[in-house]
Parts: sequence; structure tokens; C-alpha cells
Amino acid sequence: MTRRMFVKAALGLALAGLAAGAARAEDALARVKAAGVLRVGTETAFAPFDFIDAGKHVGLNVDLFEAAAKDMGLKLEWVALPWEGVLPGLEAGRFDVVAGPATITKARMERYRFLPPIADATAALMKRTGDADIKVPADIAGRTVGGQKSSAQLAQLQDFAKTLGKPVTVREYVANTDAYADLAAGRIAAAANSLTNIAYVAKTRPDTFAVVSPPFGPKSYFGYIIPKSPDAAPLADALSAEILRMKADGRLAALQVKWFGSSFDTPDAVTDPAL
Repeated sequence: MTRRMFVKAALGLALAGLAAGAARAEDALARVKAAGVLRVGTETAFAPFDFIDAGKHVGLNVDLFEAAAKDMGLKLEWVALPWEGVLPGLEAGRFDVVAGPATITKARMERYRFLPPIADATAALMKRTGDADIKVPADIAGRTVGGQKSSAQLAQLQDFAKTLGKPVTVREYVANTDAYADLAAGRIAAAANSLTNIAYVAKTRPDTFAVVSPPFGPKSYFGYIIPKSPDAAPLADALSAEILRMKADGRLAALQVKWFGSSFDTPDAVTDPAL
């Protein structure tokens, strides 16, 4: 290689390095604003947060993120996949934020950053309407109960089952809707999910499902997840500010009434989750 060729190659490498450095200097918020699009990962079998109704993607998540995106001057790109693939999808960079939402737990907080909670996530059970054998959660002893894979509610169900006098067979499902279908068909005795979710399902199908009171899990909350990294922090701060703004001006309460039938208080942040 001649001296001239060597200098030209070195200059090329230096320019490439500067370009890479500039790209790394852009944080997630800057990239989202430059693209004009916020990519949101979710599952669409989690009513009333995210589900398909008459072929249309609807739910509290859809309304909330549309409002936030409008305030931020962005368009939304939804990426739907089974829940067990949502968090790996976030880590692989397929989208910017997870709209699940996910139950806020200590283990997840060590790995991800949560935006301000938007709903209660306390675990509860749903049974078939008219099933007199299940009056309280402990009545699932000796029965088969379903829950969604990789969910905090499934983990709570497994822990709760260990406290009962008879063994409980816990059946895992990819989607809660699959558990609901087996419950309706009599293949399982109950299904575990958050009280928020099953109260909505029981309300919309009262002839089929009923809530078992009281809830059996510790008090917990749902929140949206974003990567826990300095790069993602500005986007997390911006989305958190949008949610807190919607809490302050009443838009979040209005969405809770629309999708749950009533509004309820949630903390601005969860720093020490019970789970």
C-alpha cells in the first residue's frame, strides 16, 4: 500500500468512526422524533387494555398511546405478538415501548424501566357462573386452574396454590383468552388474571363468567415498560410526563371509566413493589 493509499484509508476509517459516534449520540427520543413514529409492542388478547373487537384494534392502551402520540406529534406503529414474546421483542429492539401493560415487580424493575402505573394489577380468580363449589379463592384446592405463561398472575397463582391443603393443577396458556375458553367449556375450574381484567370479562359475559372474591394476591399495579438504559431515558421521561399530564387533566380517569366502568387512583410511581 502506498503512503497516499494508507492516508486515504485511515481518513475513511476516521470518518466512519465519527458517523458511528454521531449515531450513538442520538438517544431513543431523538430517533423517534426524527422518524416521526413511536413503535409500540403489545399483545392483542388482553381486554380491556388491548384486544380485537369486530376486526378493530381497541382498548385503553390504544386510546392512551394515541393521545400521547398526538401530544408529541408522532404516529403510532403497533407490533402485536404473544405476551411471552413481547419482552424479548423489546430487548431485540423491535419496538420502543411495551404497552402490555405489565405487572410491576421487583424482578422486572431490575431489568426494565416502568412508566407511571395506569391501573390495578392485583391477582384474582374467575369461575363459571353458577359454580357453587368455588365461593372463595381457597376453594380451588384439588382443582385445575389456568393462567397465562410468563405473567405475574400465573406466578402468584402458583405461590397461592402451595398454601392450600390439596394440590392444585396449574395449566399454562399462551393467551388468557385460551384459558377463558377452557373455563367456559368446563375443562378447568377457574382462571387467574388481574382483577381488572377478569372484572371486565365477567361484566361483558355475565351468563358465562363470575369473579371469585376477594382477590388473592398482594396489591400491585400495571405499567408500561421501556428499556432501562441511558439511551432510552429521554424517551421514558417524555412518555412518563405525558401519562402524568393525562392523570392531572382527567384524561386517564376518563379512559378508566370508559374501559373499566369506574376510575381509580394509582400512584405516580412504584418504587417498592409488593411482588
